[in-house]
Amino acid sequence: MQAPEALSSWIANTIEQLRKHPRLVVALSGGVDSAVLLALAVEALGSSRVVGVTGRSDAVTDDEMSDARGVADRLGVRHEIVMTRELDNPDYVANRGDRCYHCRKELFTLLAAIAKDRFPARVAYGAIVDDLGEHRPGMDAARELGILSPLLDAGLTKADVRQFASAAGLAVAAKPANACLASRIPTGIPVRREALAQIAAAERRLRTLGFPIVRVRHHGVRARIEVPREDLSRLRDAERSGLVLAAVAASGFATHEIDPEGYRPGGAGRTDPETLYSIAPQRDGGQ
Repeated sequence: MQAPEALSSWIANTIEQLRKHPRLVVALSGGVDSAVLLALAVEALGSSRVVGVTGRSDAVTDDEMSDARGVADRLGVRHEIVMTRELDNPDYVANRGDRCYHCRKELFTLLAAIAKDRFPARVAYGAIVDDLGEHRPGMDAARELGILSPLLDAGLTKADVRQFASAAGLAVAAKPANACLASRIPTGIPVRREALAQIAAAERRLRTLGFPIVRVRHHGVRARIEVPREDLSRLRDAERSGLVLAAVAASGFATHEIDPEGYRPGGAGRTDPETLYSIAPQRDGGQ
């Protein structure tokens, strides 16, 4: 595996640190951060002493599962899937702002059990420096359970991770950041399986219309659609032709709105739908 010279120092240091652990269980999400962590773990320990594990629930899309599996296959690593039950946890369902804490605690507890079966394995996940600037209650769960964060410890940023992933030939190198489907539900609104299924279906249909980066925020019968600013004009054209309405209606939404500000992380928390652009007919009793 060849890496740019500028990255060689942190790569060597991270690999050296990873070699202190005889075996590693890597939380493999399907994103670029965990993919790079898995690649470095293989470099440090060899594929036979590393396993990538992906949590599966209604909040995780098939695309994420497929990307995780592809990374593991590319690196020759055993890939396992664990079914997580965060939706059985009332604290997770309540969605009070600490949802990610309960989700991560569920996942990391399962991974810790897998690591125990492979004693003396440790669990590691792909947190990076960029995560420190955001509200990430899931990181609290990781600290409480003693989960390793090698990329964060090495001071790696998203730019570093993408550069290494590209040099390593990982298919997810340029993959946009993504979050679980529950992140599309505003804080304070309970997370329901039915809502997650609606979101997944609507986003899948909108991607087929040519919008690879899209968020469908769930506001009851109304979907709020976010795409990058540069895609807003195309999305409005697709709306005028009826394609957007057909996509969201087929997914179970009565109506929809396009967010004029475009996609930005954390958009689920906005509660000002009256400011949104929409030419769709209101079919939900004015809600």
